[in-house]
Amino acid sequence: MSKKQEFKSALNVMDGIEQPDQINADAVIKLKAKRPHPLSAGEFVAGIRSGNRTILSKAITLIESSLHAHQQKAQEIINTCLPFSGKSIRIGITGVPGVGKSTFIEALGMYLIPKGHQVAVLAIDPSSTRSKGSILGDKTRMEELAVEPKAYIRPSPSAGSLGGVARKTRETIILCEAAGFDVILVETVGVGQSETTVRSMVDFFLLLMLAGAGDELQGMKRGIMEMADAIIINKADGDNINKAKAARVEYKNALHLYPPAECGWNPVVDICSARSRTGIEAVWDLIGDFTETTKTNGFFDHQRKQQFRQVLTETIDQALKQNFYGRKDIMQAMANFEKEVLSGNLSPYTAAAMLLKINNETAK
Repeated sequence: MSKKQEFKSALNVMDGIEQPDQINADAVIKLKAKRPHPLSAGEFVAGIRSGNRTILSKAITLIESSLHAHQQKAQEIINTCLPFSGKSIRIGITGVPGVGKSTFIEALGMYLIPKGHQVAVLAIDPSSTRSKGSILGDKTRMEELAVEPKAYIRPSPSAGSLGGVARKTRETIILCEAAGFDVILVETVGVGQSETTVRSMVDFFLLLMLAGAGDELQGMKRGIMEMADAIIINKADGDNINKAKAARVEYKNALHLYPPAECGWNPVVDICSARSRTGIEAVWDLIGDFTETTKTNGFFDHQRKQQFRQVLTETIDQALKQNFYGRKDIMQAMANFEKEVLSGNLSPYTAAAMLLKINNETAK
């Protein structure tokens, strides 16, 4: 091509300026240097024993995690902390929504802390069956207690599985006791079977009730009163005092219908006002009386051992269930059997038996 034929097209790509990398390598290096290294199980235990709340919270998060690696480390932490646990009084607190559980817990905690106690509050919050989310708002409801250096509040989601919450809460109790908390308050969601679940992990079970809220013996229909070591009628203030006193008489009469408790303790019915903080001292005194009575007759230690036995069987049950549903061949067979069951060609009982047979044959 001659020089006359040479031409420059606007489509020609001109050499431009070299663009810098979108990621700043120096910034990444600095960020990695600032990022703390993962704590070992020993470092977790040392932090928990020294009362470090941040490390305690991280350890509880490990317990609540479903990741296998987290579970392994969590179990190592729990096993190491176990010898330092068991020296607290574990109190379960339940009642219908609106009975004032959070207000009562804050009033009790603020009463105990000046007396030299360290209080841990483990609140089980209900999770949405749709979104699976929880509000976890107990720290906002307990404004005074949340800022106390000798108090620790840990809300946990129920996540639709009370069995899972029971195991995780029991393990959390061990960590809190190893951290030096001598009063553990476990607040239930106050609905359904959560009361039975929490009853199986505490020493003293307290039922909060309201006066003038309908049938005063409504609690009997769920069998909840026979689990309670004390029934406290809350919000006994203002114009509600007389109603609370009348309800106390009715509940006392109702308790006579139940056979004597195995622990040798006769359940107590009393009134209090968590808002005005009257009657809180009497509640703590009766918890002390219960502890003294049951430790003297040996029931306190007996109940703790029974709870350990229950943890053993529940853990085995849960592991067997996870192993069964975690197998690919079982999941594939289940998908096929489900189609047969839904089409009406196979009984669900027969399908279950066939799945268990597949599991047993493979195990051999």
